Amino acid sequence: MQDDLYLIASDGWQASSELVPAPLVIARTFAAEQEAITALEAEREAIGRQIEELDEEHGGEGGLLEEARNEKGKLTKAALKARVREIFDDPDAAGELAVVNRYLALIDQEAEASRRVREMQRALDTKVAAKYKALGEDEIRTLVVDDKWLATLAADVHTELDRVSQALTSRIKELAERYAAPLPALTEDVEASSARVDGHLGRMGFAWK
Repeated sequence: MQDDLYLIASDGWQASSELVPAPLVIARTFAAEQEAITALEAEREAIGRQIEELDEEHGGEGGLLEEARNEKGKLTKAALKARVREIFDDPDAAGELAVVNRYLALIDQEAEASRRVREMQRALDTKVAAKYKALGEDEIRTLVVDDKWLATLAADVHTELDRVSQALTSRIKELAERYAAPLPALTEDVEASSARVDGHLGRMGFAWK
């Protein structure tokens, strides 16, 4: 916040990326576009996991993908296509062909998802750049004061409340465990311990009562 105040004192309420970070503009103005990109990124990651699972299941020694690796042991698109050409007419390789084609399809799906993410991100960046130029002082104040400063303070307060709550919970649990036994039981334990001490002292020839 101190850095922001320096910027405002120096330049006024200007729509610079230092004073108004792009994520603030996106969250307030282009949330739908960002959600679409995030969803597509999640889809791409899911496809990547499917590729990894297929490799783990069939890529080992004796697996259906073993012969599809290139000279460096990699499952590349070129190597997979070459393997398809080799076994395309082999009726005994139907299972292998299905797995290789599945792997190829996933590679294409992942590449397409990546292309769309890049395309959508470029479009969003263009919109954000145009929005910066069009921001008025009132909008900048709202973004900085409400979305940046107050949101940061709220997050800090929430973090501190969580810390205090956890500390109190821990202390209460400690006290509950310490005083779990009722007073009569504690008194009985003290009396029993005193009796044992008296017995030891008596055998030693001492008495303290």
